[in-house]
Amino acid sequence: MIKLDATHLNADIDFKSYQSKVSKINDMIVNRNGPGNDYLGWYKYPETYNKEEAEQIKKYAEYVRNNFEVLVVCGIGGSYLGARAAIEAINGLRQDNGLEIIFLGQTFSTDYVYDVLNYIKDKKFAINVISKSGTTTETAIAFRLVKQLLEEKVGKEEARKAIFATTDPEKGALKQLSNQEGYVTFVLPGDVGGRYSVFTPVGLFPLACAGINIDELMKGAYDAMTEFDNDDLSTNTCYQYAVIRDYFYRHNKQVEMFVTYEPRLVQLGEWFKQLYGESEGKEHKGLLPDSATFSTDLHSLGQFIQEGSPVLFETLFIVNKPNHEIIIPHDNDNLDGLNYLENKSLAFVNEKAYLGTLEAHTKTGGVPNIILEVEKLDTYTLGYSFYFFMKACGMSAYLLEVNPFNQPGVEVYKKNMFHLLGKKGY
Repeated sequence: MIKLDATHLNADIDFKSYQSKVSKINDMIVNRNGPGNDYLGWYKYPETYNKEEAEQIKKYAEYVRNNFEVLVVCGIGGSYLGARAAIEAINGLRQDNGLEIIFLGQTFSTDYVYDVLNYIKDKKFAINVISKSGTTTETAIAFRLVKQLLEEKVGKEEARKAIFATTDPEKGALKQLSNQEGYVTFVLPGDVGGRYSVFTPVGLFPLACAGINIDELMKGAYDAMTEFDNDDLSTNTCYQYAVIRDYFYRHNKQVEMFVTYEPRLVQLGEWFKQLYGESEGKEHKGLLPDSATFSTDLHSLGQFIQEGSPVLFETLFIVNKPNHEIIIPHDNDNLDGLNYLENKSLAFVNEKAYLGTLEAHTKTGGVPNIILEVEKLDTYTLGYSFYFFMKACGMSAYLLEVNPFNQPGVEVYKKNMFHLLGKKGY
């Protein structure tokens, strides 16, 4: 489903020299005996996930779709990025399928939170709060605010029917509150970290509420899991991608620019940045993951990519067939000089922009490009792609000899913040 084109790397990578190390790391993943192995639950999750819970997710999602105008999803990091990326990729940037999904709990911004609360106060809304502990500060504050608004609006009894919690199966503040109030709860598996959680109820419930076929998503993930469950570098494009990334890191590249030509994939770039940044950025190692949307960002970053510091390579995620077609019309005056494009599709223009940019960046600018192509953007392909990047990330981080599944540096800012806020014990 994902074709890897390695003909624009401006480098001759000896994949065979990596085979032994890749095989060793693959065995670590399969046997779950590498660093962070207690968070490898995502590896077989498309096969082992709770099918009964998935049916419950679909049932309650239908209830939300039939009874509410808005679903407020409270979460941060992996607890919202995967779902948001998938919803925008599949449904587009203009939600018109009956239920609006709004994300909250990913910021301390007063103005953002005010705008959301002010918008939903006159709407019939439900809440999906996502937190393993229930004490993640951004999410917990947001949930406290929207819960209060909901309870004031409809009363505690009705509010209980409109709150859905995705949390630890046994412990934590959110689990305790859910038991106390009788909220419907979904399980955030203990062996799956947030940035690898899009296939768990963390992602599945918001996606189902958005009208997305979660069975198709999981089928795509399952097929990717099956296809890439081997260590053969001559055929495994997922591991080939990981090796190419490692090669460039070890050959003086510091930045990987994840590039799409579709605005509905902007949030996929945000998910990509968290996945790779939080998994690899340790012990003063790792590529800085960045993202751009062309042709938009060619008018801001294009000059730097073409002629600036040679610190980066590009990974292009290309969708060959758009879901819709728009034809450029004839204009009698032709003052804009565009009649040479009449009767041509916007997809045709977008493709030529891609090919022209590819040649400019690789041949003139000398910027290496990895091309990852999918035929079309649908739910199955997205599930497949999510798994592809997760598996490649595990391999990439292990190639760097860091734990792909922890994030010790994140705790530093939290401790400092808690101290400044006056939290007891900090």
